[in-house]
Amino acid sequence: MNDSDSNIAVLIPCRNEELTVTKVVSGFRDVLPQATIYVYDNASTDQTRNMALEAGAEVAFEPLKGKGHVIRRMFADVEADIYLIVDGDATYDPTDAPMMIKTLTDDNLDMVVGVRTGITEDAKRRGHALGNRIFNRLYRTLFGSGFSDILTGYRVFSRRLVKSFPAVSSGFEVETELAVHSSQLSLPVAEVPVSYLARPEGSQSKLRTFTDGFGILRAMFVLLKENRPLLMFGSLASVCTISAISIAIPLISTYADTGLVPRLPTAILATGLIVLSILLLALGLILDAVAKSRIEAKRLAYLKL
Repeated sequence: MNDSDSNIAVLIPCRNEELTVTKVVSGFRDVLPQATIYVYDNASTDQTRNMALEAGAEVAFEPLKGKGHVIRRMFADVEADIYLIVDGDATYDPTDAPMMIKTLTDDNLDMVVGVRTGITEDAKRRGHALGNRIFNRLYRTLFGSGFSDILTGYRVFSRRLVKSFPAVSSGFEVETELAVHSSQLSLPVAEVPVSYLARPEGSQSKLRTFTDGFGILRAMFVLLKENRPLLMFGSLASVCTISAISIAIPLISTYADTGLVPRLPTAILATGLIVLSILLLALGLILDAVAKSRIEAKRLAYLKL
């Protein structure tokens, strides 16, 4: 597919970005004159909506706060061949967009991820940069390799990924959900380096370091339970089994020598841990079968588009 013949939609989620939205809209209009630019106002209390309209964007309103809610609404509303999503805080360089779109079309991909190259350069972002590194390493541990920046806000998508993505998350964890969705369906994706610019003076990040960080962490384990339950419950079963064996070895040794079980509560605990490990393993096997069925259903929905 040639990107010059494609219907391109630029999707910009915004909340209280009156200082930056004009710059973002005009920047993408300059580099992608053929694209339709949509600004989704996520319950702003400032002039974001009016500024976006004056800049020439098509503006919609999403009253439920949270990036996940906005992305779900955008993906449902907008019809296009190629979707580019970018945060409305002017921290991403619009001139990277044509290269990302060209990568998607030339290689027939479903997602191109803009990996931020300057995230650690701004001292104000040290906490965010550290959290980003931790979450990326945790993601690779839980779900395997494939992404080096799962929390970037600069991506390009094919229509079939957008229309088959369930988007059940409500906040910033939706970006992790996108990575897991692509990984579990083995979709063709690529990463490209993009510039990460200093936040304009006076604007503030919507990412709350601890609150959103815990939300992303919780989302990772929820996604692990839903997509790789055998790994999660099998690991818990292994911990229970190892714990049971470690406390049972002295009891077995004493019983072999004396024929007595002097610490009955410990023996009951060891037995309970073994029973619990069996139940966890059985639960993991059952949920693994369910997860595979869900993946097959998602794959079929993807292939229909």
